[in-house]
Amino acid sequence: MAKISSDKLWELAAAEVQSVENGGAEEGGGEAVGERTVFLMGSKAGGKTSILLRCLDRDEPAKPTLALEYTFGRRATGHNTPKDIAHLWELGGGTSLSDLVQIPITPASIRSLSVILVLDLSSPNALWGTMEKLMQAAQVQVEKAASQVMQDEKSRAGSKHQTSVSSATRVLPKDYPDRELISPFPVPLLIVGSKYDRFQEFSSDQRKVVSKTLRFVAHYHAASLIFTSIKSESQMSKTKSFFSRLAFNVETSKTISCDSSKPLIIPAGADSFSQIGSPPTTNVDIASLHARNPKDLWKKVFEHIFPPESLSEQKELKDPAKDPQYSEPQIDAMRAQKDQELEEYKKNAAKSWKGLELDT
Repeated sequence: MAKISSDKLWELAAAEVQSVENGGAEEGGGEAVGERTVFLMGSKAGGKTSILLRCLDRDEPAKPTLALEYTFGRRATGHNTPKDIAHLWELGGGTSLSDLVQIPITPASIRSLSVILVLDLSSPNALWGTMEKLMQAAQVQVEKAASQVMQDEKSRAGSKHQTSVSSATRVLPKDYPDRELISPFPVPLLIVGSKYDRFQEFSSDQRKVVSKTLRFVAHYHAASLIFTSIKSESQMSKTKSFFSRLAFNVETSKTISCDSSKPLIIPAGADSFSQIGSPPTTNVDIASLHARNPKDLWKKVFEHIFPPESLSEQKELKDPAKDPQYSEPQIDAMRAQKDQELEEYKKNAAKSWKGLELDT
């Protein structure tokens, strides 16, 4: 075996590092070849965990997600070849823990990141608020991470190679439908309408409003859209196809369904504003809504038909320890006792400080 000099070894090592920094990983961002990150968020108790387990072919009961949970999936690409790895993060608690998006969305994961937003179709009154808050939280964090990538690239390349935030996020093809009229989500986005079996019990007019609205939102943000139910093998099979595209870069089915009387299946770029049409305005005076832009108009029409929950009804628990689904009677009783003791201590401490102030 030929002996390699130490100088040559350093050259090889430097070349390897340069290769990784120049995009040796499939989608860059500091992760190894074949590694992707998928972040699931959405409606509280909307079925995120159940959908994820089915997509991973894991036969185990779904448990409530506490805060933010991590798992991974692997897929063999061929005989005697390394398996592709998908890092899978799931946010629990609906919108109450949206601050945790900063954990899975980082400069290291940004170029291989995809987001799945699961929306409970059986609770349309909470749908827009959940969608809006979570998408905004994720987008702000994506842009923050992309900005950090840009700064890092500038510092490494100096003034010779100026980069932009878009280098770390999506760039749509020039022939993308309505390209000049939409606001693409900065990373690939899949919107999943869950609990379609319950959604079928709604009136045809209600289903049409929800379907058209989500079609508009998905197209406006260059996202894919699919309706599903864990009770339907056929629907879950199609959902798994979309998931595998994001997690393992597997080619998806060519099936498209835009019929509001059936489960929607619309890959990104397969819809258009002309096909979607205008907001369903039955018994709604558009002129009185004072919308600032098309998306705001759709929101106002949707919330006119499905009024958002009142503040008292949608009060979210910031502290998971106070969430009834995680109750533990003995622990909760001890916690209540300690909380009471703490309040008594605070009162006594306050009295002591007031006494000291008077003495002086």
